[in-house]
Amino acid sequence: MRAVVDIDWETLRAAAREVQAHAYVPYSKFRVGAAALVDDGRIVTGCNVENASYGVGLCAECGLVSELARTGGGQLIAFTCCDGNGERLMPCGRCRQLLNEFAAPGCLFDTIAGITDIEGILPMAFGPRNLNDFDDRGEPA
Repeated sequence: MRAVVDIDWETLRAAAREVQAHAYVPYSKFRVGAAALVDDGRIVTGCNVENASYGVGLCAECGLVSELARTGGGQLIAFTCCDGNGERLMPCGRCRQLLNEFAAPGCLFDTIAGITDIEGILPMAFGPRNLNDFDDRGEPA
C-alpha cells in the first residue's frame, strides 16, 4: 500500500467538493463529486449527471475516468468522493469496478471508514490483471 503521507487528502477533498457543485441533478437533487490524483501529478475530477431515464445517469466516477482519458490517461494513485454536503461518500459497486480498471497498484481510497486500498473497497476483484494471464488466442500465457 502506498504511504498515506504522500497524498494531500485535503486538496483532493477540496477538489471533490468544488466539482460536486457542477453536478446535474434535477431529479434526485443528490450531488456527487469525485477527485483523484494521477500518477503524473494531475488531479482529475468528475460530477454526477442525471437523466430523465434514470438508469442512464452517469456517476461522478464515470466523469472522472472520462477526464482522465481526455487529459492524457495514466493511473490513479489516490481517490476521494463526496456528497453535496462535502461528506465522504462510497462509490457504488459499478464505480468500484470502474475505478479498479484505472487504479495503479497500491492506489489509496478515502472512505467513510478511513484510507484503504482497492482490496478494501472491492475484495477479490476481477480486473485487467486477470486478463493479462492469457495470450491473444485465450491460451494461458
